[in-house]
Amino acid sequence: MRFVPPVPRRSATAVHAALAAQVLTVAALVVFEHVRGRRLAGEISALGGDPHAPGAQAVVGAVTVFAILVMLVAVAAFAGAAAYLTWLVQARQRVTRSWTPALPVLAAWLVPGVNLVVPPLLVHRLWRDSRPPADRRARWLALLAAWWLSWLATLAVAVARLPFGAPHGDSDLTGLGLADLAVVTLAALLCAATVRQITTVQTAAPHDLTRALDAARGQSQARISSQPSPAVSKRNS
Repeated sequence: MRFVPPVPRRSATAVHAALAAQVLTVAALVVFEHVRGRRLAGEISALGGDPHAPGAQAVVGAVTVFAILVMLVAVAAFAGAAAYLTWLVQARQRVTRSWTPALPVLAAWLVPGVNLVVPPLLVHRLWRDSRPPADRRARWLALLAAWWLSWLATLAVAVARLPFGAPHGDSDLTGLGLADLAVVTLAALLCAATVRQITTVQTAAPHDLTRALDAARGQSQARISSQPSPAVSKRNS
């Protein structure tokens, strides 16, 4: 009998927790931007980048808070990526019934250009190989398309906020707003939904396998009982 890896429930829970942390850290950064960030940007601009200028010490605390929030956003994003890739590898091992290398998954997500097209195809194949009910295909495809479009929108927002992008001026620090937070939140919710769909299907798979084995065993026993015993066959001859 081939070894069947367990359903990756823990790694799915880790993905959900990491996505929640990502949304919360981005939300905290957006709130800071609106409450203190715009005024802080003006104060930093007035200092001219001189840390010894009069009034520089007054903004140290706010700058420290801003730096911590940015770092937390980066850590949450990294944790989310690590948790998702871990879940994806374990879910693939579940459907292949054996150990599978993580390199194809990492390449699909990390190789530039490839990571814009291949990941949703990989996730769809995983869902299909998990043997879901046939009537869920249309809803799954709609969910998958919505998730990937929202993820591309989130990626576009992140690229637009990079330092080499258009300057934000003296009015803000990052340029993040409620619209950016909405895009990030939507992408996180849809990603969590895809993870939940596949994990739910794989959780139900053992019961389906047990029923299939029971049915096969019953058919085998029926064939054996229907065959005449050797003694009866000898007397008949």
